[in-house]
Amino acid sequence: MNKKYDLNKEKISNNLKVLSRLSCHQIPERSFNIRGRYFPVCARCTGLYLGVFLYLIYSYFSYVYYSIDLTILAILMVVPTFLDGFTQFLDLRESDNKLRFLTGFFGGIGLSIIVVSIKLYLLNYV
Repeated sequence: MNKKYDLNKEKISNNLKVLSRLSCHQIPERSFNIRGRYFPVCARCTGLYLGVFLYLIYSYFSYVYYSIDLTILAILMVVPTFLDGFTQFLDLRESDNKLRFLTGFFGGIGLSIIVVSIKLYLLNYV
């Protein structure tokens, strides 16, 4: 019985690793680590996921009025994430994990607002 459980646990772990590799480059130098164990995603993706998660919790418990102004602000929140990642991709500069996390965090909040705004627009006008 234990062997079967161990095999399933290993299979699930391998599947999660494959899925996380599809969404993130997972470069160790660009990932946070605790006691030598690296996060499964980079600092920017960690911030992005945390921003999305915390915003969705916040919006569940608090009323948010989705206006065009909020949508524009959300777009502006995503721009630094794009610029940070794109300038690093072009080897124009190198940022640190704190900056990657912060741009990812605010980008995650902005992305959540944009997705909800689009959803509300489509539900109201289509």
